[in-house]
Amino acid sequence: MLSKSRFKHMNIKGDLFGGVTTAIISLPLALAFGVASGAGAEAGMWGAILVGLFAALFGGSTSLISEPTGPMTVIMTAILTTMMANYPEQGLAMGFTVVMMAGAFQILLGTLKLGKYVTLMPYSVVSGFMSGIGVILIILQLAPLLGHKAPAGGVMGTITHLPDLLLGLHFSELFLGVLTLLVLFYLPQKYRQYVPAQLVALVAITLLSVVLFADDDIRRIGEIPSTLPNLVWPTFEAEMFTKMVIDALVLGTLGCIDTLLTAVIGDSLTRTEHNSDKELRGQGIANMVAGAFGALPGAGATMGTVVNIQVGARSPLAGIFRALILMAVVFVAGSLTEPIPMAVLAGIAVYVGFNILDWSFIQRAHKLSVSQMAIMYGVMLLTVFVDLMVAVGLGVFISNILVIEKLSRVQSEQIKAISDGDDDIVPLTSSERALLDKANGQLLFFYLSGPMIFSVSKAIARQHRHVSKFKAMIIDLSDVPMLDVTVSLAIENAISDALDANVAVYIYSPNRETSLQLEKLNIRSKLEPLALCASRELALERGLAAIEMQQNNALPA
Repeated sequence: MLSKSRFKHMNIKGDLFGGVTTAIISLPLALAFGVASGAGAEAGMWGAILVGLFAALFGGSTSLISEPTGPMTVIMTAILTTMMANYPEQGLAMGFTVVMMAGAFQILLGTLKLGKYVTLMPYSVVSGFMSGIGVILIILQLAPLLGHKAPAGGVMGTITHLPDLLLGLHFSELFLGVLTLLVLFYLPQKYRQYVPAQLVALVAITLLSVVLFADDDIRRIGEIPSTLPNLVWPTFEAEMFTKMVIDALVLGTLGCIDTLLTAVIGDSLTRTEHNSDKELRGQGIANMVAGAFGALPGAGATMGTVVNIQVGARSPLAGIFRALILMAVVFVAGSLTEPIPMAVLAGIAVYVGFNILDWSFIQRAHKLSVSQMAIMYGVMLLTVFVDLMVAVGLGVFISNILVIEKLSRVQSEQIKAISDGDDDIVPLTSSERALLDKANGQLLFFYLSGPMIFSVSKAIARQHRHVSKFKAMIIDLSDVPMLDVTVSLAIENAISDALDANVAVYIYSPNRETSLQLEKLNIRSKLEPLALCASRELALERGLAAIEMQQNNALPA
């Protein structure tokens, strides 16, 4: 499964520098996400190591950095909270079983070659659910910032308990959390280019907390075990199985979207093209391994990927170096994490949540489109207060309805019916117009152009409604590259109505795909042998001949 082509641009110096730099960026984020999820700092660290290593080995991108991300952590937090509340003893194992199931789902998507379809959703929906996840991450960190353990109930639980949290706030932890946020937001850019703001905040505020506060005054994360994590066996409960499957689908889908959007950004920077299906399989393997060792799931991380490319990394070797460096930190320097305050990690998580918010689209959405703005805010609110899957599903459905409505308006204008050669709305040659004029308004020329989808079937019905007034009808499909089933049936109905009214029907359809669609409906059997014409002019001549024949038959003997 390893692809040598992904390593052909290997640059040892650049890849090593990329690995070191992204490891420095990942360290505080991994600790923060591990604590925020409820699984512990070690789960975040091993998530960064295992997801990063196996995604780099088996993925389909050259420079993608994979690790636990804000969106994945939000969903994982909800999963662990639910499982632990229902099954205190087995809940943790069930939560990581969901991670394994999500990885298996990602592998399935990649194997079925569905990667290219994962990100085919309106930007307003993507923006809405990403911003919603950012809001959730911020809300969930309010309790740790105020010096408390996160209350049960997720977002609503935190909002409900907010008055009590404020009344019992610990000023020492709030002070450290606010200082962390100040460093993250206001560290000058000239320093950020040398060291990540998250690492500066982690080290500086931790040292300050050691000087100012005793261990009993504030909560600290403690030492990370310098050993390999324990293996987690897949654990199921019959009454929670459906819930676990749904959670796995949500987690896996979000990981796919997060990863492939980041991979596209990486492609634009490196002028390369990733393999979406291979990337999904690699991410699936990585998440299955992470779940098996009780580590947080992950996806492609935008910040790590961009920095990795900017410092010169050009192959997956950078991701491998990064994982090995983080592993060395765990085994050699695990004890150094002991004094890190919980409030500092909460501040880092809030900063990540703030950056997940799609500020660019939020500021301009009302200028671009009122309907898309409504969808974006609707998806965001549903993500925060209802469910991510409901939010995305409803957002995509409404967006598609709006798009189809706009397309149907445009395509309806491409359906024209004329009976006069002086009408310029249909592209006819002078000889064809002359033939149409000879019919003296007794021939209906029915012209369609562009792809025909189900939304235009009513427009077709409107145009042929008065077909009984004519003696012949020509259906011109020469400019139709594609017919869907609904439109094909609408054309069949138009033909049937015409034949019932004793109107001769002739079809000009030179496009092979369009003709095959008509043949599937066996329309040929309803028509005369000469009804299918090789040219528009021939169809007009045959239509004119049919009119003359009807007129001659109508004359008295």
